[in-house]
Amino acid sequence: MKYISFLLFGIWVVSEVLTAQDVKPAVEVSAKYFAEELVEAALFRATQDVRYNPAYVVIDYPGGDVPADTGVCTDVVIRSYRALGIDLQKLVHEDMKRNFSAYPRNWGLKQADKNIDHRRVPNLQKYFQRKGAEVEKNENPIYLPGDLVAWDLNGNGLWHIGIVVAPDTFVHNIGSGPVTEVGIGQWEVVGHYRFFPEAR
Repeated sequence: MKYISFLLFGIWVVSEVLTAQDVKPAVEVSAKYFAEELVEAALFRATQDVRYNPAYVVIDYPGGDVPADTGVCTDVVIRSYRALGIDLQKLVHEDMKRNFSAYPRNWGLKQADKNIDHRRVPNLQKYFQRKGAEVEKNENPIYLPGDLVAWDLNGNGLWHIGIVVAPDTFVHNIGSGPVTEVGIGQWEVVGHYRFFPEAR
């Protein structure tokens, strides 16, 4: 009986020690795996034949999408997160309905629109910012796999977005379908985000 009690006590001590040691690393590992899966999903997007088409389309909600063979830069982000169980259409729409005044008024809308709001770069930027996903700006930014980068392509408000998949390498759709490209700094960076919500 004493042997069993001692054994149980030993198991309890080991369990407590492991639990105490694994709490923070488990969170870090979870984010690491999420980033890896997001990178994998983004790289898959770059294998798809997609025609660039920015047209307004009425889509289902939630989980709605434009035709699979069409899309813009934001659709690379939306579809990559959807592969991980994250529906940005729903998340952005719900946040915009509750906090419409916090979002850009670039399009003259008076209320949230579930068909298009999540497909606009400034809205995604504001959503990521509101969720604490914005990476602090500095002179020598470090872009990690799984990060999101937003650019101003012409210095006059032509916004663009992509997903970092490797050092200085990202997946985006700038007009000829999703591709992998090198050179994050080739345009003015106007946003840098690390959005790893709990999904799986």
